[in-house]
Amino acid sequence: MKILFVEPAVFLSAFAMSLTTPLTTQYVYRRIWEETGNHSFAFDSNISECEQNENSTLFAFQKEVQKKVSLFSLQMELSGLIPGLVSTFILLSSSDQRGRKFPMILSCIGILATNVWLCLLSYFAFPFQLLIASTFIGAFFGSFNTFWSACFAYVVDQCKEDKQKTIRIAIIDSMLGIVSGLTGLSSGYFIRQLGFVLSFLIIAVALAVNLVFILFFLGDSVKESSSQNVTMSCMESFKNQFQRTYMLFKNASGEQRSFLCLLLFTMVIYFFVIIGIFPVFILYELGSPLCWNEVLIGYGSALDSVSFFSSFLGIWLFSYCMEDIYIAFIGIFTTMAGIVVTAFAKTTLMMFLVRVLFFFLIAPLSVLRSMMSRVVRSTEQGTLFACIAFLETLGGVIAISAFNGIYSATVAWYPGFVFLLSAGILLIPVINLCAAKYISWNEGSYAVLAQREPREDTSGR
Repeated sequence: MKILFVEPAVFLSAFAMSLTTPLTTQYVYRRIWEETGNHSFAFDSNISECEQNENSTLFAFQKEVQKKVSLFSLQMELSGLIPGLVSTFILLSSSDQRGRKFPMILSCIGILATNVWLCLLSYFAFPFQLLIASTFIGAFFGSFNTFWSACFAYVVDQCKEDKQKTIRIAIIDSMLGIVSGLTGLSSGYFIRQLGFVLSFLIIAVALAVNLVFILFFLGDSVKESSSQNVTMSCMESFKNQFQRTYMLFKNASGEQRSFLCLLLFTMVIYFFVIIGIFPVFILYELGSPLCWNEVLIGYGSALDSVSFFSSFLGIWLFSYCMEDIYIAFIGIFTTMAGIVVTAFAKTTLMMFLVRVLFFFLIAPLSVLRSMMSRVVRSTEQGTLFACIAFLETLGGVIAISAFNGIYSATVAWYPGFVFLLSAGILLIPVINLCAAKYISWNEGSYAVLAQREPREDTSGR
Protein backbone atom coordinates (compact mmCIF):
# COMPACT_ATOMS: atom_id res chain seq x y z
CA MET A 1 0.00 0.00 0.00
CA LYS A 2 1.44 3.36 -1.04
CA ILE A 3 1.54 6.35 1.31
CA LEU A 4 0.11 9.79 0.59
CA PHE A 5 2.64 11.88 2.47
CA VAL A 6 5.03 13.88 0.30
CA GLU A 7 7.09 15.10 3.27
CA PRO A 8 9.90 12.49 2.91
CA ALA A 9 10.44 13.61 -0.70
CA VAL A 10 10.45 17.25 0.42
CA PHE A 11 13.03 16.42 3.11
CA LEU A 12 15.45 14.68 0.77
CA SER A 13 15.15 17.25 -2.01
CA ALA A 14 15.56 20.13 0.47
CA PHE A 15 18.74 18.48 1.76
CA ALA A 16 20.06 18.15 -1.79
CA MET A 17 19.19 21.71 -2.81
CA SER A 18 20.53 23.42 0.34
CA LEU A 19 23.83 21.54 0.12
CA THR A 20 24.27 21.90 -3.65
CA THR A 21 23.97 25.71 -3.72
CA PRO A 22 26.75 26.67 -1.25
CA LEU A 23 29.00 23.84 -2.45
CA THR A 24 28.69 24.87 -6.09
CA THR A 25 29.25 28.56 -5.34
CA GLN A 26 32.35 27.88 -3.24
CA TYR A 27 33.68 25.31 -5.72
CA VAL A 28 33.45 27.82 -8.56
CA TYR A 29 34.91 30.51 -6.30
CA ARG A 30 37.99 28.39 -5.56
CA ARG A 31 38.44 27.25 -9.15
CA ILE A 32 38.30 30.85 -10.40
CA TRP A 33 40.63 31.94 -7.58
CA GLU A 34 43.22 29.36 -8.60
CA GLU A 35 42.93 30.02 -12.32
CA THR A 36 43.01 33.80 -11.94
CA GLY A 37 45.88 34.00 -9.44
CA ASN A 38 49.25 32.36 -9.12
CA HIS A 39 48.65 30.45 -5.88
CA SER A 40 46.17 27.87 -4.66
CA PHE A 41 43.29 28.47 -2.29
CA ALA A 42 44.02 27.59 1.35
CA PHE A 43 41.55 24.71 1.75
CA ASP A 44 42.59 23.80 5.28
CA SER A 45 43.01 27.30 6.66
CA ASN A 46 41.04 28.26 9.76
CA ILE A 47 40.58 31.74 8.31
CA SER A 48 39.24 32.79 4.93
CA GLU A 49 41.43 33.88 2.03
CA CYS A 50 40.47 37.48 2.51
CA GLU A 51 42.40 40.73 2.54
CA GLN A 52 40.90 43.78 4.27
CA ASN A 53 43.55 46.34 3.31
CA GLU A 54 42.04 48.19 0.35
CA ASN A 55 45.46 49.34 -0.84
CA SER A 56 46.91 45.85 -1.19
CA THR A 57 47.20 43.89 -4.41
CA LEU A 58 45.35 40.93 -2.85
CA PHE A 59 42.35 43.13 -2.06
CA ALA A 60 41.98 44.11 -5.72
CA PHE A 61 42.47 40.47 -6.70
CA GLN A 62 39.64 39.39 -4.37
CA LYS A 63 37.25 41.90 -5.94
CA GLU A 64 38.19 40.62 -9.38
CA VAL A 65 37.48 37.02 -8.34
CA GLN A 66 34.11 38.00 -6.85
CA LYS A 67 33.21 39.80 -10.07
CA LYS A 68 34.09 36.74 -12.18
CA VAL A 69 32.14 34.37 -9.92
CA SER A 70 29.12 36.65 -10.04
CA LEU A 71 29.21 36.85 -13.84
CA PHE A 72 29.66 33.09 -14.20
CA SER A 73 26.64 32.51 -11.95
CA LEU A 74 24.70 34.82 -14.26
CA GLN A 75 25.74 32.74 -17.29
CA MET A 76 24.70 29.49 -15.61
CA GLU A 77 21.26 30.81 -14.76
CA LEU A 78 20.65 32.18 -18.24
CA SER A 79 21.68 28.87 -19.85
CA GLY A 80 18.76 27.04 -18.24
CA LEU A 81 16.15 29.76 -18.66
CA ILE A 82 14.32 28.71 -21.85
CA PRO A 83 14.33 24.91 -21.34
CA GLY A 84 13.42 25.44 -17.69
CA LEU A 85 10.42 27.61 -18.52
CA VAL A 86 9.05 25.22 -21.15
CA SER A 87 9.54 22.06 -19.08
CA THR A 88 8.10 23.62 -15.91
CA PHE A 89 4.98 24.85 -17.69
CA ILE A 90 4.28 21.58 -19.52
CA LEU A 91 5.09 19.23 -16.63
CA LEU A 92 3.00 20.99 -14.00
CA SER A 93 0.05 21.81 -16.27
CA SER A 94 -0.13 18.20 -17.42
CA SER A 95 -0.11 16.98 -13.81
CA ASP A 96 -3.87 17.67 -13.66
CA GLN A 97 -4.23 14.67 -16.00
CA ARG A 98 -1.00 12.68 -15.54
CA GLY A 99 -0.79 13.05 -11.76
CA ARG A 100 1.50 15.05 -9.48
CA LYS A 101 4.18 12.35 -9.42
CA PHE A 102 4.93 12.90 -13.10
CA PRO A 103 6.73 16.28 -12.68
CA MET A 104 8.30 15.10 -9.41
CA ILE A 105 9.95 12.12 -11.10
CA LEU A 106 11.27 13.97 -14.14
CA SER A 107 12.62 16.94 -12.17
CA CYS A 108 14.29 14.58 -9.70
CA ILE A 109 15.99 12.77 -12.59
CA GLY A 110 17.28 16.06 -14.00
CA ILE A 111 18.61 17.25 -10.64
CA LEU A 112 20.24 13.87 -10.02
CA ALA A 113 21.98 13.96 -13.40
CA THR A 114 23.29 17.47 -12.70
CA ASN A 115 24.76 16.43 -9.34
CA VAL A 116 26.38 13.33 -10.79
CA TRP A 117 28.03 15.61 -13.34
CA LEU A 118 29.20 17.93 -10.54
CA CYS A 119 30.79 14.93 -8.84
CA LEU A 120 32.62 13.89 -12.02
CA LEU A 121 33.64 17.45 -12.83
CA SER A 122 35.22 18.00 -9.40
CA TYR A 123 36.88 14.56 -9.38
CA PHE A 124 38.51 14.87 -12.80
CA ALA A 125 38.97 18.65 -12.52
CA PHE A 126 37.23 19.26 -15.84
CA PRO A 127 36.91 22.90 -16.92
CA PHE A 128 34.32 24.41 -14.58
CA GLN A 129 32.73 26.18 -17.57
CA LEU A 130 31.11 22.82 -18.39
CA LEU A 131 28.70 23.55 -15.55
CA ILE A 132 26.82 25.72 -18.02
CA ALA A 133 26.11 22.71 -20.26
CA SER A 134 24.88 20.60 -17.33
CA THR A 135 22.56 23.41 -16.21
CA PHE A 136 21.15 23.67 -19.73
CA ILE A 137 20.50 19.92 -20.02
CA GLY A 138 19.17 19.52 -16.48
CA ALA A 139 16.63 22.29 -17.03
CA PHE A 140 14.84 20.19 -19.66
CA PHE A 141 13.70 17.83 -16.91
CA GLY A 142 12.51 20.54 -14.56
CA SER A 143 14.24 22.31 -11.69
CA PHE A 144 13.75 22.44 -7.93
CA ASN A 145 11.02 24.99 -8.63
CA THR A 146 9.12 22.38 -10.64
CA PHE A 147 9.55 19.85 -7.84
CA TRP A 148 8.37 22.23 -5.09
CA SER A 149 5.31 23.34 -7.06
CA ALA A 150 4.31 19.73 -7.69
CA CYS A 151 4.61 19.09 -3.94
CA PHE A 152 2.44 22.13 -3.14
CA ALA A 153 -0.21 20.97 -5.61
CA TYR A 154 0.01 17.48 -4.10
CA VAL A 155 -0.72 18.90 -0.63
CA VAL A 156 -3.54 21.18 -1.83
CA ASP A 157 -5.24 18.17 -3.46
CA GLN A 158 -5.69 16.63 -0.02
CA CYS A 159 -7.00 19.74 1.78
CA LYS A 160 -10.69 20.60 1.89
CA GLU A 161 -10.70 23.62 4.22
CA ASP A 162 -9.09 27.00 3.49
CA LYS A 163 -7.24 27.21 6.80
CA GLN A 164 -5.98 23.66 6.35
CA LYS A 165 -4.45 24.62 3.00
CA THR A 166 -2.60 27.56 4.52
CA ILE A 167 -1.26 25.47 7.40
CA ARG A 168 -0.19 22.54 5.20
CA ILE A 169 1.59 24.83 2.74
CA ALA A 170 3.27 26.59 5.67
CA ILE A 171 4.40 23.20 7.02
CA ILE A 172 6.05 22.35 3.70
CA ASP A 173 7.71 25.77 3.58
CA SER A 174 8.93 25.45 7.17
CA MET A 175 10.28 21.96 6.49
CA LEU A 176 12.21 23.31 3.52
CA GLY A 177 13.72 25.99 5.72
CA ILE A 178 14.57 23.81 8.71
CA VAL A 179 16.24 21.13 6.59
CA SER A 180 18.04 23.81 4.58
CA GLY A 181 19.26 25.47 7.76
CA LEU A 182 20.58 22.28 9.31
CA THR A 183 22.24 21.33 6.04
CA GLY A 184 23.68 24.81 5.65
CA LEU A 185 25.16 24.52 9.14
CA SER A 186 27.07 21.42 8.07
CA SER A 187 28.02 22.58 4.56
CA GLY A 188 31.36 24.03 5.68
CA TYR A 189 32.27 20.79 7.46
CA PHE A 190 31.30 18.80 4.37
CA ILE A 191 33.88 20.77 2.38
CA ARG A 192 36.59 20.55 5.03
CA GLN A 193 36.18 16.93 6.06
CA LEU A 194 35.00 15.28 2.82
CA GLY A 195 35.97 17.64 0.02
CA PHE A 196 33.83 18.53 -2.96
CA VAL A 197 33.84 15.11 -4.66
CA LEU A 198 32.41 13.13 -1.74
CA SER A 199 30.03 15.94 -0.84
CA PHE A 200 28.52 15.96 -4.34
CA LEU A 201 28.38 12.16 -4.25
CA ILE A 202 26.37 12.23 -1.00
CA ILE A 203 23.92 14.65 -2.62
CA ALA A 204 23.55 12.32 -5.60
CA VAL A 205 22.85 9.35 -3.31
CA ALA A 206 20.16 11.34 -1.46
CA LEU A 207 18.51 12.25 -4.77
CA ALA A 208 18.63 8.61 -5.91
CA VAL A 209 16.89 7.52 -2.69
CA ASN A 210 14.31 10.25 -3.23
CA LEU A 211 13.64 9.03 -6.76
CA VAL A 212 13.13 5.45 -5.51
CA PHE A 213 10.70 6.70 -2.83
CA ILE A 214 8.62 8.67 -5.34
CA LEU A 215 8.54 5.85 -7.89
CA PHE A 216 7.69 2.93 -5.61
CA PHE A 217 6.31 4.22 -2.31
CA LEU A 218 4.49 7.51 -2.91
CA GLY A 219 0.87 7.35 -3.97
CA ASP A 220 -0.56 9.96 -6.32
CA SER A 221 -3.15 12.47 -5.15
CA VAL A 222 -4.52 12.73 -8.71
CA LYS A 223 -5.30 9.65 -10.75
CA GLU A 224 -3.94 9.63 -14.27
CA SER A 225 -6.71 10.36 -16.74
CA SER A 226 -7.58 7.33 -18.83
CA SER A 227 -8.77 9.64 -21.61
CA GLN A 228 -5.41 11.35 -21.91
CA ASN A 229 -4.16 11.10 -25.48
CA VAL A 230 -0.72 9.53 -24.99
CA THR A 231 0.08 9.96 -28.68
CA MET A 232 -0.28 13.74 -28.49
CA SER A 233 2.72 15.51 -29.98
CA CYS A 234 4.88 17.88 -27.96
CA MET A 235 3.47 20.89 -29.81
CA GLU A 236 -0.12 19.73 -29.29
CA SER A 237 0.59 19.13 -25.63
CA PHE A 238 2.05 22.60 -25.18
CA LYS A 239 -0.91 24.13 -27.02
CA ASN A 240 -3.35 22.18 -24.84
CA GLN A 241 -1.65 23.30 -21.62
CA PHE A 242 -1.52 26.91 -22.81
CA GLN A 243 -5.24 26.80 -23.58
CA ARG A 244 -6.01 25.46 -20.11
CA THR A 245 -4.04 28.33 -18.61
CA TYR A 246 -5.85 30.84 -20.81
CA MET A 247 -9.24 29.48 -19.72
CA LEU A 248 -8.17 29.71 -16.09
CA PHE A 249 -8.26 33.50 -16.41
CA LYS A 250 -10.81 33.91 -19.22
CA ASN A 251 -13.73 32.32 -17.36
CA ALA A 252 -13.16 34.36 -14.21
CA SER A 253 -15.12 37.50 -13.49
CA GLY A 254 -13.34 40.84 -13.78
CA GLU A 255 -12.91 41.22 -10.03
CA GLN A 256 -11.74 37.66 -9.55
CA ARG A 257 -9.32 37.91 -12.46
CA SER A 258 -7.89 41.17 -11.11
CA PHE A 259 -7.56 39.66 -7.66
CA LEU A 260 -5.74 36.57 -8.95
CA CYS A 261 -3.41 38.60 -11.19
CA LEU A 262 -2.53 40.95 -8.33
CA LEU A 263 -1.67 38.02 -6.07
CA LEU A 264 0.42 36.39 -8.79
CA PHE A 265 2.32 39.60 -9.47
CA THR A 266 2.84 40.22 -5.74
CA MET A 267 4.22 36.74 -5.20
CA VAL A 268 6.52 36.89 -8.23
CA ILE A 269 8.04 40.25 -7.24
CA TYR A 270 8.58 39.13 -3.65
CA PHE A 271 10.06 35.85 -4.88
CA PHE A 272 12.19 37.81 -7.35
CA VAL A 273 13.82 39.80 -4.54
CA ILE A 274 14.27 36.88 -2.12
CA ILE A 275 15.75 34.51 -4.68
CA GLY A 276 17.91 37.20 -6.22
CA ILE A 277 19.40 38.72 -3.09
CA PHE A 278 20.20 35.71 -0.92
CA PRO A 279 22.82 34.12 -3.22
CA VAL A 280 24.63 37.47 -3.05
CA PHE A 281 24.83 37.00 0.72
CA ILE A 282 27.53 34.33 0.26
CA LEU A 283 29.67 36.56 -1.94
CA TYR A 284 29.10 39.50 0.42
CA GLU A 285 30.18 37.38 3.38
CA LEU A 286 33.25 35.98 1.62
CA GLY A 287 34.52 39.47 0.82
CA SER A 288 35.89 42.32 2.90
CA PRO A 289 35.19 43.47 5.60
CA LEU A 290 33.42 40.30 6.81
CA CYS A 291 35.90 37.78 5.34
CA TRP A 292 33.90 34.71 6.38
CA ASN A 293 35.18 31.19 5.85
CA GLU A 294 33.05 28.18 4.87
CA VAL A 295 32.17 27.33 8.48
CA LEU A 296 30.84 30.81 9.24
CA ILE A 297 28.85 30.71 6.00
CA GLY A 298 27.36 27.43 7.21
CA TYR A 299 26.40 29.04 10.54
CA GLY A 300 24.75 31.90 8.70
CA SER A 301 22.75 29.51 6.55
CA ALA A 302 21.68 27.62 9.64
CA LEU A 303 20.32 30.81 11.22
CA ASP A 304 18.25 31.35 8.08
CA SER A 305 16.24 28.25 9.04
CA VAL A 306 14.84 30.14 12.04
CA SER A 307 12.85 32.31 9.63
CA PHE A 308 11.11 29.27 8.16
CA PHE A 309 10.10 27.90 11.54
CA SER A 310 9.04 31.31 12.88
CA SER A 311 7.09 31.93 9.66
CA PHE A 312 5.13 28.73 10.27
CA LEU A 313 4.46 29.64 13.90
CA GLY A 314 3.41 33.14 12.89
CA ILE A 315 0.99 31.86 10.25
CA TRP A 316 -0.43 29.29 12.65
CA LEU A 317 -1.02 31.89 15.39
CA PHE A 318 -2.06 34.88 13.27
CA SER A 319 -4.51 32.82 11.17
CA TYR A 320 -6.81 32.80 14.21
CA CYS A 321 -7.02 36.58 14.49
CA MET A 322 -6.29 38.18 11.10
CA GLU A 323 -6.76 37.72 7.38
CA ASP A 324 -4.01 36.19 5.26
CA ILE A 325 -3.31 39.47 3.48
CA TYR A 326 -2.22 41.12 6.74
CA ILE A 327 0.15 38.24 7.43
CA ALA A 328 1.69 38.92 4.01
CA PHE A 329 2.10 42.62 4.90
CA ILE A 330 3.94 41.74 8.11
CA GLY A 331 6.29 39.39 6.25
CA ILE A 332 7.16 41.93 3.56
CA PHE A 333 7.82 44.81 5.96
CA THR A 334 10.07 42.75 8.27
CA THR A 335 12.01 41.43 5.28
CA MET A 336 12.54 44.96 3.99
CA ALA A 337 13.96 45.96 7.38
CA GLY A 338 16.34 42.99 7.41
CA ILE A 339 17.68 43.71 3.92
CA VAL A 340 18.28 47.38 4.71
CA VAL A 341 20.24 46.53 7.86
CA THR A 342 22.31 43.99 5.88
CA ALA A 343 23.54 46.80 3.61
CA PHE A 344 25.25 48.40 6.61
CA ALA A 345 26.44 45.24 8.37
CA LYS A 346 30.22 45.30 8.70
CA THR A 347 30.86 42.80 11.50
CA THR A 348 30.25 39.09 12.00
CA LEU A 349 27.99 39.75 14.99
CA MET A 350 25.84 42.16 12.95
CA MET A 351 25.48 39.64 10.10
CA PHE A 352 24.31 37.03 12.60
CA LEU A 353 21.89 39.43 14.30
CA VAL A 354 20.42 40.62 11.00
CA ARG A 355 18.93 37.14 10.50
CA VAL A 356 16.52 37.91 13.35
CA LEU A 357 14.79 40.48 11.14
CA PHE A 358 14.02 37.73 8.60
CA PHE A 359 11.87 35.84 11.13
CA PHE A 360 8.79 36.14 8.86
CA LEU A 361 10.56 35.78 5.52
CA ILE A 362 8.55 32.88 4.06
CA ALA A 363 5.10 33.82 5.38
CA PRO A 364 4.09 35.94 2.33
CA LEU A 365 4.88 33.09 -0.07
CA SER A 366 2.89 30.54 1.96
CA VAL A 367 -0.24 32.64 2.41
CA LEU A 368 -0.24 33.89 -1.18
CA ARG A 369 -0.08 30.31 -2.51
CA SER A 370 -2.95 29.37 -0.23
CA MET A 371 -5.05 32.38 -1.23
CA MET A 372 -4.61 31.67 -4.94
CA SER A 373 -5.37 27.96 -4.55
CA ARG A 374 -8.81 28.85 -3.12
CA VAL A 375 -9.75 30.88 -6.19
CA VAL A 376 -9.54 27.96 -8.65
CA ARG A 377 -11.24 24.60 -8.89
CA SER A 378 -9.62 21.36 -7.73
CA THR A 379 -9.13 20.29 -11.37
CA GLU A 380 -7.19 23.50 -12.05
CA GLN A 381 -4.65 23.29 -9.23
CA GLY A 382 -1.95 21.89 -11.51
CA THR A 383 -2.52 24.66 -14.03
CA LEU A 384 -2.39 27.30 -11.30
CA PHE A 385 0.83 25.97 -9.82
CA ALA A 386 2.24 25.67 -13.33
CA CYS A 387 1.65 29.42 -13.74
CA ILE A 388 3.25 30.08 -10.37
CA ALA A 389 6.26 27.87 -11.10
CA PHE A 390 6.62 29.29 -14.62
CA LEU A 391 6.71 32.84 -13.28
CA GLU A 392 8.97 31.83 -10.38
CA THR A 393 11.39 30.14 -12.74
CA LEU A 394 11.45 33.14 -15.05
CA GLY A 395 11.63 35.60 -12.18
CA GLY A 396 14.25 33.51 -10.36
CA VAL A 397 16.62 33.35 -13.33
CA ILE A 398 16.19 37.03 -14.10
CA ALA A 399 16.63 37.89 -10.41
CA ILE A 400 19.83 35.89 -9.90
CA SER A 401 21.20 37.22 -13.18
CA ALA A 402 20.23 40.81 -12.38
CA PHE A 403 21.41 40.84 -8.78
CA ASN A 404 24.66 39.08 -9.64
CA GLY A 405 25.22 41.59 -12.43
CA ILE A 406 24.42 44.55 -10.18
CA TYR A 407 26.68 43.21 -7.41
CA SER A 408 29.46 42.63 -9.92
CA ALA A 409 29.17 46.23 -11.13
CA THR A 410 28.91 47.85 -7.68
CA VAL A 411 31.03 45.66 -5.39
CA ALA A 412 34.14 47.77 -5.96
CA TRP A 413 32.59 51.04 -4.72
CA TYR A 414 29.73 49.93 -2.41
CA PRO A 415 28.89 46.22 -1.84
CA GLY A 416 25.72 47.11 0.08
CA PHE A 417 24.06 48.94 -2.81
CA VAL A 418 22.33 45.81 -4.12
CA PHE A 419 20.64 45.30 -0.74
CA LEU A 420 19.25 48.83 -0.64
CA LEU A 421 17.94 48.40 -4.18
CA SER A 422 16.18 45.13 -3.34
CA ALA A 423 14.53 46.72 -0.29
CA GLY A 424 13.17 49.46 -2.54
CA ILE A 425 11.75 46.91 -4.98
CA LEU A 426 9.76 45.34 -2.13
CA LEU A 427 7.57 48.45 -2.11
CA ILE A 428 5.91 47.03 -5.26
CA PRO A 429 4.36 44.00 -3.48
CA VAL A 430 3.11 46.35 -0.75
CA ILE A 431 1.33 48.50 -3.34
CA ASN A 432 -0.10 45.41 -5.03
CA LEU A 433 -1.53 44.07 -1.78
CA CYS A 434 -3.10 47.46 -1.04
CA ALA A 435 -4.74 47.32 -4.48
CA ALA A 436 -5.97 43.76 -3.81
CA LYS A 437 -7.51 44.90 -0.55
CA TYR A 438 -9.05 47.93 -2.24
CA ILE A 439 -11.06 45.87 -4.75
CA SER A 440 -13.13 44.63 -1.80
CA TRP A 441 -12.73 40.89 -1.62
CA ASN A 442 -13.59 38.77 1.43
CA GLU A 443 -12.78 35.31 2.72
CA GLY A 444 -15.97 33.80 1.34
CA SER A 445 -15.19 34.91 -2.22
CA TYR A 446 -12.05 32.78 -2.51
CA ALA A 447 -13.98 29.69 -3.48
CA VAL A 448 -16.33 31.32 -6.00
CA LEU A 449 -14.41 30.05 -9.03
CA ALA A 450 -14.17 26.56 -7.62
CA GLN A 451 -17.96 26.40 -7.24
CA ARG A 452 -18.72 27.20 -10.88
CA GLU A 453 -20.27 24.67 -13.14
CA PRO A 454 -17.72 22.48 -14.98
CA ARG A 455 -16.21 24.19 -17.98
CA GLU A 456 -16.17 22.99 -21.48
CA ASP A 457 -13.28 20.68 -22.26
CA THR A 458 -10.31 22.73 -23.42
CA SER A 459 -8.23 19.89 -24.75
CA GLY A 460 -9.67 20.19 -28.21
CA ARG A 461 -11.44 16.84 -28.11
